[in-house]
Amino acid sequence: MPVAKVLSVVPVADFDASIAWYERLFGRPADARPMPGLADWHISDDAWVQVFRDVDHAGRSALNFAVDDLEDETAVLAGRGITLGEVTATTKNAKLASVADPAGNTITLIENPST
Repeated sequence: MPVAKVLSVVPVADFDASIAWYERLFGRPADARPMPGLADWHISDDAWVQVFRDVDHAGRSALNFAVDDLEDETAVLAGRGITLGEVTATTKNAKLASVADPAGNTITLIENPST
C-alpha cells in the first residue's frame, strides 16, 4: 500500500481553545480550515496534523514529534506559553518530554529517537 501522506487526527472538545494552543505549539496559524471544526497544520510535505472537533473522543490521542534539539525546542515553546514536563532519557540515549493540549491529548517531543 503506497502512502502519500500521514494525517494525524487530534480530537478536541473545545475547538477554539485548541486552535489557539496549536497555533502556539507550531508558531503559526493553521495552513487550512477545510470545513467547520477542522484545522490542518502541514508540518512537512508528507505529514499533517489535523485538529478536529470530536467531543466523544477528545483527549484520547498522542502525537510524537522527533526534534533535533529538545532543549532548544523546550525554550521556544516556553516562550510561547507552553511548558513541557520533565525530560526523561531512554536506554538508547533518546530524550523526551511531554505536554497535554487543552483536551488532554499528549504531545511528546523526542530527541534522538531510536529506530
